[in-house]
Amino acid sequence: MDSVLRGFRSVQRLAYDCAEAVAAQLHPGATERDAARMQRQWLRQRGVRDWFHLPFAWFGDRTAFTCFRVPTQFFPTGRRLEPGMPFILDLAPVHRGFTADVGYSGCLGPNPLHTRLLDDLGDHRDLVLREVRERRPLREIYEDVDRLMTRQGYVNRHRAYPFGVIAHKVGRVAERRWSPHLFGFGTQALKGLASDLVHGHREGWSPLWSPHRRSDHPPRPGLWAVEPHLGFRGIGAKFEELLVVTDSRDPEESAFWLDDDLPHVRRGEGRTGR
Repeated sequence: MDSVLRGFRSVQRLAYDCAEAVAAQLHPGATERDAARMQRQWLRQRGVRDWFHLPFAWFGDRTAFTCFRVPTQFFPTGRRLEPGMPFILDLAPVHRGFTADVGYSGCLGPNPLHTRLLDDLGDHRDLVLREVRERRPLREIYEDVDRLMTRQGYVNRHRAYPFGVIAHKVGRVAERRWSPHLFGFGTQALKGLASDLVHGHREGWSPLWSPHRRSDHPPRPGLWAVEPHLGFRGIGAKFEELLVVTDSRDPEESAFWLDDDLPHVRRGEGRTGR
């Protein structure tokens, strides 16, 4: 793995380490704002000064984006965690110029339904990788994810995200002494995404992987933060991790997950830790 990919893998592992550390500290009565603040503090203590977006936290039926209609509903609230309640931590730090965007699903105590959602997410990870290697158009892969969710008995909740995206491109971010953010998003990272939007519009591709016509193209080389999000009766679960797409003609080298040693992957394989 070259040095650039090692940089992205390092910050992705840092983000997942943060999610696991914060999840272990959550307790009944903690609020979404508490969880978001804990993530920010944990990462800042380890040198993070910039973000693709600031940390989010969703508890209970908010993990399924119940009744979400406007972007402000995604921001952390005073919703309190209760025993048996699912939660999602979503964080996107930038460290040493490398970006990660990860999603971690957990539950405060046993919840068989939530466990089933986590189990079924693995099928989506397999499907996305297989069809990206086949160079299927992104829009078609999105539709196949939808169909798999329907067969599993779930509803698509990533469609509730802005523009209905299941993924977006990430890249290097120039390091600055001062790293402001706008509406929770780092301005340096937004500049990079905006540049990709402009170039993609001219060249017939989009850095936003959506169900719309602008995603009617094969996977574009680069790193994609992929986040299939299942919902069922007020419970949501997802993962989010980086997928590497290359221009290699070798199927196994044409696309691969950046890291197979992440919490949801270890869980699916019955492993407990690195």
